[in-house]
Amino acid sequence: MTAESSREFDVIVIGAGAVGENVADRVVRGGLTAVIIESELVGGECSYWACIPSKALLRPGNVLHSAQLVPGAKEAITGTINAEAALKNRDWFTNNWQDGSQVEWLDSAGIELIRGRGRITGPREVQVDGVDGNSYALKAHHAVVVATGSTPTIPNIEGLKDVPFWTTRGATAAKEIPRRFTVLGGGVAGVEMAQAFARLGSDVTLIARGRLLSSYPEEAANLVLAGLRADGVTVHVHTDVERTEKNDDGTVTVTFDGKAVTADNLLVASGRHPALANLGLENVGVEAPNGKPLRVTTDASGLVEGPASDGTSGLWLYAAGDAAGKVLLTHQGKYEARATGDAIVARANGKLQGTPKPWSPWAHTANDHAVPSVVFTDPEVASVGPSLEQALLQGRNVTGVELPINVSGSQLHSPDYKGWAQMVVDEDRQVIIGATFVGPGVAELLHSATVAIVGEVKLDRLWHAVPSYPTISEIWLRLLEKYGL
Repeated sequence: MTAESSREFDVIVIGAGAVGENVADRVVRGGLTAVIIESELVGGECSYWACIPSKALLRPGNVLHSAQLVPGAKEAITGTINAEAALKNRDWFTNNWQDGSQVEWLDSAGIELIRGRGRITGPREVQVDGVDGNSYALKAHHAVVVATGSTPTIPNIEGLKDVPFWTTRGATAAKEIPRRFTVLGGGVAGVEMAQAFARLGSDVTLIARGRLLSSYPEEAANLVLAGLRADGVTVHVHTDVERTEKNDDGTVTVTFDGKAVTADNLLVASGRHPALANLGLENVGVEAPNGKPLRVTTDASGLVEGPASDGTSGLWLYAAGDAAGKVLLTHQGKYEARATGDAIVARANGKLQGTPKPWSPWAHTANDHAVPSVVFTDPEVASVGPSLEQALLQGRNVTGVELPINVSGSQLHSPDYKGWAQMVVDEDRQVIIGATFVGPGVAELLHSATVAIVGEVKLDRLWHAVPSYPTISEIWLRLLEKYGL
């Protein structure tokens, strides 16, 4: 091995998605050196195959439908969505799957990039098989951070391994809109892609093992279900797929409940799990228990707990974002990344010993209290904190306040506006711990709820946060009034 192939850095980050980029940026800002290792596109899943392209595909249908509901605007609508233009706009948002601008940002931030596959070979040691054919032996002075994201979970369905199918990458990067499109999965990705493709011109069938959006309140799921069916999507809930078969013409037939549907393209959207395979974690004592999928356990700063140690401090292996397996959302992963990067710097400078205190700059405390999420269907679902059902299962002393969204702002949005809101109140502390909004445009209501929960704003003080009239935010006033303020 030549001298040029052996390098030392303060921090080695495996994975150059949004999470890895943020970790590296924070440690460099803190005065440490960092290298980031990536075998695919710098910028990761969200930029090229998930958040950004999926929302670009959804946006044209949402805008058109919104205009079609408003008198004076709907009379001006004479055409349908131009799918070719929508795909071209999606391509623009993904930079045509070129990462040149992201690489330039790394360089401007002082972060070195090695393109290749990284594998942990020992404490603070990473071997990289470079895409250039070279091998690199890297040594970290302070930390190795696993930020490799997540990978699709493929269900065990008879015949599935023998048929062509898309995961979310295939759907969000589609070059044309299939005539017949079948979606397996009723989670966020499944319902978003079902609606996007239906509005772009596909004949869509969605099959879900349970109800739609099982982690959200059922009232929310039912409004989304109605929205999908209004767009012509055939939805089968509480349905198990029996088998899949490839036909001679390249199409796929899916059989379920004695029925069958044939698709030009099949999307399998059955969830995701941390992408930890082939990273060499077993070389530092992190192994999958009894053949189960490999996962890591981290403290509030992202420090991996367990046997990983170099015999001295042991405080060197971290995981953040989807790889850590706590909250598989880009914005929450970036939040974790910022805290993890700052924690690495603080430990390097002797400012942090042991587990960080809750709500400190080095702790991912919001993961346990206020995780905001949005389903960008029409209607949208925006939620933060536990639902009433979840809070009751946790044994909390809570009250739920629920209302249809029927205020002046929603009526102005569209005469036939259909929405719903839920506020979950912790009776012992007199603060909000959860909120869910369903309806067109409600995503922009979510941050106010997140701030109220993180800030633990007492209800009698929240009453003085007056919503502007006439906006959909007036639903806050109605919820507080129904509670009794």
